[in-house]
Amino acid sequence: MAGIGFQELLIIFLIIALLFGAKKIPELARGLGQAMKEFKKGMREGQENEKNSKSSDSVKDEKAESLDLKTKTESEEKIKVNEIKQN
Repeated sequence: MAGIGFQELLIIFLIIALLFGAKKIPELARGLGQAMKEFKKGMREGQENEKNSKSSDSVKDEKAESLDLKTKTESEEKIKVNEIKQN
């Protein structure tokens, strides 16, 4: 099972030309090209958005970790103060 050869492509092209007419083929090709362009643009934007969301998630994680550290040190300080008051 080889791929589609030149003769098969020629036959397919001729059938398309008969179905749609010679004037309609460039319009169809142009529309297909624009659709592919829009699809690729959408894919790129989706990847950029995904990268941006990952970087913003990592910033949020860093902020959350720093807040956790602050609350831990504050609670440790309160415990130490309470221990000192009890002694």
